[in-house]
Amino acid sequence: MACDLSLGRKEPCKDVVGGIKNVYFADFGDFGTVAYETDTDIVNSLGSTITVLKYEIKGNSSFEQNITSSRENGTTFFEQTLNLTLHKLTKEDNKELKLMAYGRPHVIVEDYNKNLFVMGLENGADVSGGTIVTGAAMGDLSGYTLTLTGMEKVPANFLHKTSATETIDTTLTGVGISTITPGNNS
Repeated sequence: MACDLSLGRKEPCKDVVGGIKNVYFADFGDFGTVAYETDTDIVNSLGSTITVLKYEIKGNSSFEQNITSSRENGTTFFEQTLNLTLHKLTKEDNKELKLMAYGRPHVIVEDYNKNLFVMGLENGADVSGGTIVTGAAMGDLSGYTLTLTGMEKVPANFLHKTSATETIDTTLTGVGISTITPGNNS
């Protein structure tokens, strides 16, 4: 394996923002044969006829990737951590979040810069912690916090876009997602 660097990097413009807009969950194993762009880690296809469940996210959520590399052991891996805050407690969400904790879904993270990352592409993501909280004061969170963790050989892959103006739905459809199921809670 060649480990030689291939690109430099200039200081970018200050035209990005932080935060997560949406996350999409697919059951582990629902992705088919994953195809990549030539010479990149950008995903062109996740298979076909994949259904994802869309969760809209607002504030207090983040996606981080920590690099762990050991010269002594000759290993490198990427720990992907998704912290979610979901407002409002419902019996339907209790059931779904229980199922999520029992499983290890694949997760597509959409940020406010219209980037899409695939978390847990090979190994899935485990719910590693969280809370179901009513809050104590009137202004406190009544809802859920979740931490999902994935460990992969590579950083979370970007999904292929045909252009900078392409919509998120078009990008998802282009990589094989046939159904996006939005939430129906109030």
